[in-house]
Amino acid sequence: MVYGKKLLIGFEPGAWMETGIRCSVHHVLSIRQSLPLPLTSYHHRLSKNTHCISQKTTADMVADLEIPGVSLRKDIEHLTPQELDLLVTAFQHIMYTLPPTDDNSFFKIAGYHGMPFRGAGWGNPNWWGGYCNHGNILFPTWHRAYLHRLEEALRSAPGCENVSMAYWNETKTDLAPDEDGNSQKVFSGVPPAAFLNRTHTFQDGRTIPNPLFSFKLSKSIVDNTTPADANGNYSKPIHYETVRYPFSGLVGKADIDATEVHNQTWKDLGEQETDKILCDNVFRWLNKQEFKNSQGKTIYAGVGKKFQDCLDAPNYTVFSNTTSAKAWNDDHMDEMGFKSVVPLESPHNSIHLAVGGFELPDQGSRNVIEGANGDMGENDTASFDPIFFFHHCFIDYVFWQWQERHGATEKLDKEYARDVPTDKYPGTNSMDSQGPTPGVPGNVWLTLDSALDPFYRKEGEQKIPLTSRDVTNIVNLGYQYPPTHVPEKKLLPHPAAPVLRVSGANRAAIRGSFVISTWARTEPGQPDRLVDVEPILSRWHVSGCANCQTHLDAGTHIALRGVTAESARETEFYAMLHTRDNMKGVEHKTMKFVVGGNADH
Repeated sequence: MVYGKKLLIGFEPGAWMETGIRCSVHHVLSIRQSLPLPLTSYHHRLSKNTHCISQKTTADMVADLEIPGVSLRKDIEHLTPQELDLLVTAFQHIMYTLPPTDDNSFFKIAGYHGMPFRGAGWGNPNWWGGYCNHGNILFPTWHRAYLHRLEEALRSAPGCENVSMAYWNETKTDLAPDEDGNSQKVFSGVPPAAFLNRTHTFQDGRTIPNPLFSFKLSKSIVDNTTPADANGNYSKPIHYETVRYPFSGLVGKADIDATEVHNQTWKDLGEQETDKILCDNVFRWLNKQEFKNSQGKTIYAGVGKKFQDCLDAPNYTVFSNTTSAKAWNDDHMDEMGFKSVVPLESPHNSIHLAVGGFELPDQGSRNVIEGANGDMGENDTASFDPIFFFHHCFIDYVFWQWQERHGATEKLDKEYARDVPTDKYPGTNSMDSQGPTPGVPGNVWLTLDSALDPFYRKEGEQKIPLTSRDVTNIVNLGYQYPPTHVPEKKLLPHPAAPVLRVSGANRAAIRGSFVISTWARTEPGQPDRLVDVEPILSRWHVSGCANCQTHLDAGTHIALRGVTAESARETEFYAMLHTRDNMKGVEHKTMKFVVGGNADH
């Protein structure tokens, strides 16, 4: 359809009509159908000649997994009361019994990820001062080693020698009614009560402040990377308590007054209401929208779907991080039948921003809560919120599912993956994305043999730095996850769809994390259609980082399911940038849009 000289809606009639989920997460949970397991209650078993599915109970499935010396990491909502008590006890110990200087203290371990900065990044924004790896091939393996280190610390608590980490199941599904009253599946993996209750009551009747709700700093952290103000955006005083959406955790000199007013406004509503606001926001991020194309087929979108799609990534390099996946999609988007790759890091980023302060751009009013700055929203402070580790336990679970699907449980390199990009691919250099971590020079190549600092293994009295090869097989690390239906790759259909390449947002010019929302213009008087939302998890001081200027162009590749390449090319797209300074978003006039792929359906 053409309006004046502008190309407007070019999709097939009805291609992007909403099915209209008209309920909040609380409505979903109120009609929830009980499911025996969060991911599936069916365990695929392979024999020599058959591929049968047998329904099994949770207890049966756990019994199948019993390996001496290997613990089971469960969904936190499936822990027994005794198991949850033990986990809470262990967190309480490392948070508040151990001094912050103890190697097993929560403060010290949380500080490995970002602040308090060390190395060249202690007072120089040209370098990243945290050990965490993002935007490169070490993202999944470094965080696996990180979780393993936390689990070791938890087991140092008296009486907790056998405690195991648990995961927040973010892709749990339940049934919800659509506008016609028919039941349909939605992703309902919002933060469970274990993270929302301010207190925890043990089985023996004792009640304590819930250590999974928040963390009060046992030592102040100072941001020395803001030249004009030693007490910059991310400085936090001793006893500062971590916060989540819709609250703000900016307590530097420039922000403290506005933060106090903002937080008091939301506290006055009561925790029940602010918990609902948080859960509703995560629910929207997980589901975003569902559309029906002209054939009446439901087209799914949102973070929950991205978690599913990332399992199809053809090799570890592009599965592992956003930088490599973006390069791969650029290289292949014009090939016949190309399906854009979704890296694990992308939905991971979305959950960080959903919990840490960004509301999903709305199809209509685009209302947002200005001033929300939760700790999960930037890499600098994310790990001080205890929910971080349960989020990353789920990320590790998805990583393991990808390994199982691709035959990569022993090795991640060429021997066990097809179409592996050559060495020196984007996402394999220390200067990609975030920049070098402490002790790592600029412009060095990252491999599976790169050290995962500061983690090590012992050989006698010698400390040997851990590498990705050391953490590839989780059984060798002493843990496992519940079994899940992971179909062989050859059984998965890969329907072609036109791919929209969105580019042109420079991270160096944007303060903190941000969101790119992509829209399709519609007819006059009709609301424009939200096509995709891409989160960019970042940090405050990227603009001065001379050592992380490689691949700072932020963008995304969007599979336009249910439409033809021709109709996609006739549509006018635009992008909004939602930043910490303007969460409602402004249209970014310099963004570029290219439709690739050869799909004709």
